[in-house]
Amino acid sequence: MTTAETREESLSIGETAERTGLSVHALRFYEREGLLVGPVRRTTGGRRRYTAVDVDWLLICVKLRESGMPLADLKRFAELVRRGPGNEPERLRLLDAHQQRVDAQIRALEECRSVIAWKVGVYAEHLARGEAEGLWDPRA
Repeated sequence: MTTAETREESLSIGETAERTGLSVHALRFYEREGLLVGPVRRTTGGRRRYTAVDVDWLLICVKLRESGMPLADLKRFAELVRRGPGNEPERLRLLDAHQQRVDAQIRALEECRSVIAWKVGVYAEHLARGEAEGLWDPRA
């Protein structure tokens, strides 16, 4: 290790799992699938060691996956980042397309929430007036 590397925080796979919310199994999967932007360092005994940069990247990956980014798109994004400068327009296209999908999901969920809020209001009003019995009774 160089002097700069010894100054950089080094985390075990368990510590990294704790900081990212990913399981140890998921971290290994991310590594196998090429989702990390750099190689995972290893101790002389072969144990994985992660850096703060790895954790920051994984936190971004977690949010992209939680928001529904397809694994193939995340792999492509990681590949582009690994390649370094010069492909930012392609990275932007990937992220922009994902943002548009997320925005569409949010609009759809807002419509669902609106219908649910209306229905909650209907039931609350009927219950408050004591007129809820038989509400939406399919036998009526």
